[in-house]
Amino acid sequence: MRLRVTTPATVANLGPGFDALALALEMRNDFALDTEELPSVSVQGEGAQELPEDSSNLVMRAMRALAASAGLELPPFALACRNEVPVGRGLGSSATAIVGGLVLADRMLGTALGRARILRLAVDLESHADNVAACLLGGLTIAFEGWDGWTAERVEPHAALRPVLCIPASDRISTEEARRALPRDVPLSDAVANAARSALVVLALTERPGLLAEALEDRLHQPYRLAHMPTTARAFEEQRAAGMPVCVAGSGPSLVVFETAGRPARAPTSGDWRIVRVPVARRGATLIEG
Repeated sequence: MRLRVTTPATVANLGPGFDALALALEMRNDFALDTEELPSVSVQGEGAQELPEDSSNLVMRAMRALAASAGLELPPFALACRNEVPVGRGLGSSATAIVGGLVLADRMLGTALGRARILRLAVDLESHADNVAACLLGGLTIAFEGWDGWTAERVEPHAALRPVLCIPASDRISTEEARRALPRDVPLSDAVANAARSALVVLALTERPGLLAEALEDRLHQPYRLAHMPTTARAFEEQRAAGMPVCVAGSGPSLVVFETAGRPARAPTSGDWRIVRVPVARRGATLIEG
């Protein structure tokens, strides 16, 4: 059996949408398995020489988790990972591995769990539903904890969205480290402001992109995280001063800027940045057989 899945990068915590809103981007990791080859794990591209090439690889761990949940065992196979999504930059690298592994295992084992069940297994492994939801479903997603567990709704993003990623060449921050920067309590006025802007940013991303600069304002997570990322903070303020809609990508240190034909995004003047213009991924995890 030969299977392949491609999974998109994500920008989660979109402005005020902390732990809820995420956008899938057309920068993909590719995971292919072949049951006719000798068992092995290989990694090319982003994370090569860094990500494990054995059973501890996150794709493999996700596959084993699905098999265990179904009371089954995986057959031997070779796994080849070809990565475009940078590691540790807030662009959902771990989500691509988890979702990719679950989709591959679901097809290999014939469990046919469906996207809702796969999402919940992904949340168990990732702990952040917004990232895995956008990776699995594509487009703009709203993740929330329903009556019987985590779920997500997909919303079609506006066709005019033009995301631009500002990716620092070397700076990194782990999700755990970024979480530790957050306060345990926030003022009621900040919570109210974010509730209003969370509704506004969905409107901006789907119908009225002209509202994005104001809609992406946030008081719950970005100010606290930026305080621990001085290079990113300077770049963030520079973009905002230029009137560009900007937010921290995931937990950072990357930024996403939304440009228009009349107002292109410019590279930050401080630090070493890679600028990547990448369209919204309308499709999420995509399985290819053969």
